[in-house]
Amino acid sequence: MITRSEKTRKKLMRRIIIASVLAILLIVVVTFAGIFAPNDPYATNALYIRKPPSLSHPFGTDNLGRCVLSRIIYGGRTTIAATFFLVAISFVIGTVIGILCGYFGGVVDHILMRFADIMLSFPQMVVAIAVAGILGGGLKGAMIALGITMWVGFARLARSHTLSIKNEPYIKTAILAGKSTGYIMFRHIMPNILAPILTNALTQIGTTMIGLSGLSFLGLGVVPPQAEWGSMISEARAYIQIAPWAVIFPALATIITITVFNYLGDVVMDYRDL
Repeated sequence: MITRSEKTRKKLMRRIIIASVLAILLIVVVTFAGIFAPNDPYATNALYIRKPPSLSHPFGTDNLGRCVLSRIIYGGRTTIAATFFLVAISFVIGTVIGILCGYFGGVVDHILMRFADIMLSFPQMVVAIAVAGILGGGLKGAMIALGITMWVGFARLARSHTLSIKNEPYIKTAILAGKSTGYIMFRHIMPNILAPILTNALTQIGTTMIGLSGLSFLGLGVVPPQAEWGSMISEARAYIQIAPWAVIFPALATIITITVFNYLGDVVMDYRDL
């Protein structure tokens, strides 16, 4: 007889599979943008300025006659690649710092965690806008601006889990067996705290996309003419009443992509908590 817990687990697994397939499809489309994009995303044409959706330009054209669909696909490559890279770097840096602080404790732990508390006391986007403004914008500047605070969440999570397991019998046994500190941290501690941190990384993907697109929208991220959803919306808002499709479709692409990755992170977290 199948229990309620097993039914719930199977239901969540089906949701994980569906969300994973959608996420993979998005990644495949933007990775092979040259195959899926119907036109050159950077080619301008005075004859097609602000044309509505048609067979040749399914999502219409923008103020310079560029294909909106092609720019969305190529812009997705920029947004998703930058997001994954930033989350991965923050994950590695934050996890290593958290493990070191949790395992050794002492002055270094106290200083780093107080610094983390200071970083958390400011809204992430406020810090990101200030740093991106100082750095002068651009994709690298936007990534650095967001990354300054992103590692903190991973560090605190890794530290709390390290504190909870560092006094476990198998850790003490490894110490008595003469295993090195590095071996203990990365052979015994890391595998046991990896699942919750990876789950947290999934939930950070959507938030990071919002941050990158938001900075680009404000002119502090990707610089035109490079295709990116936030900058596309910012460029097209000046003529939204004339060509609303130039704003609507990049906005929908942003919403759909963020929703897919947020949903994937949520169902994975629910499945892990069962």
